[in-house]
Amino acid sequence: MTRRDTLRRVGILVLGVNLALALLKGAVWLSTGSLAVQSEAVNSTADTAYSLVIVAGLYLTTQPPDFEHPHGHERIEPFVSLFVAAGIFAAGGIVLFQAGRALLSGTVAVTQGPYAVGVLVLSAVAKYGLYRYCLAAGDDSHSPALVATAKDNRNDILTAGAALVGVVGASAGYPQLDPLAAVVVAVGILYTGYEVVRDNVAYLVGAAPPEDLRREILERALAHDQVQGAHDVIAHYVGPEIDVSLHIEVEGELTLYAAHDIETEVIQSIKALPEVDDVFVHVDPKELGEWKEDDEVERLADLE
Repeated sequence: MTRRDTLRRVGILVLGVNLALALLKGAVWLSTGSLAVQSEAVNSTADTAYSLVIVAGLYLTTQPPDFEHPHGHERIEPFVSLFVAAGIFAAGGIVLFQAGRALLSGTVAVTQGPYAVGVLVLSAVAKYGLYRYCLAAGDDSHSPALVATAKDNRNDILTAGAALVGVVGASAGYPQLDPLAAVVVAVGILYTGYEVVRDNVAYLVGAAPPEDLRREILERALAHDQVQGAHDVIAHYVGPEIDVSLHIEVEGELTLYAAHDIETEVIQSIKALPEVDDVFVHVDPKELGEWKEDDEVERLADLE
């Protein structure tokens, strides 16, 4: 299955599950009056709304290249992730506000009922399944939007757990457990929003990829038996994918055909890395005096 098919399939699945949970929680809330379930119904409704945006955003990112976007539309994807982060911040802020207000007022009422407990347990299980599925799909397809969605589903496990603590605590005669648990969960939610923003800002500003990947890029360039060295090796994110440019050093007596073949083989080797999109190689013959020392190349080449 292609990356395009994977992103669209996961996006539609997340939308469908969030919509089903919103309807189910809404029905249980109307029948039981549980404030904990009400907050969860609102949370799932918000999840459904931003899932629509995610589906639309992933549809745009998987469009093929065209004249105006010759490298494709993948750069849209970090913006989709930032939209998810905005939703995470909003959810965390709402939960924190409501919990704080309940604690300060001293009036906490959580309706008891087996249906309320059941729907919250079901929500936690469903969200755990979505979390694992989206995280695996995001890692396999190198999709920051799916990884952000996975983290948001992980948050929903916590919110469902906090609501469950509130319902069970009320049954045991300790209704204050509801807002106290919600405060803890709100802090975790806000931190996850920070993580999503931090990760995706790196994609937007063209940050360098992790060091182990930069080392792998260099090793693939130097693995060619006629490449004597490399310098000015630059790898940076363009959206969720990586562009690479580097100079390779070869003997000057090679024919143009031979130099071209070396360049092509180095490009193909580096582009075989799933994270890499484009590779630009400049061939430097020894006799022109363009071979030079590169401290970063030396450092990476000496790493174990």
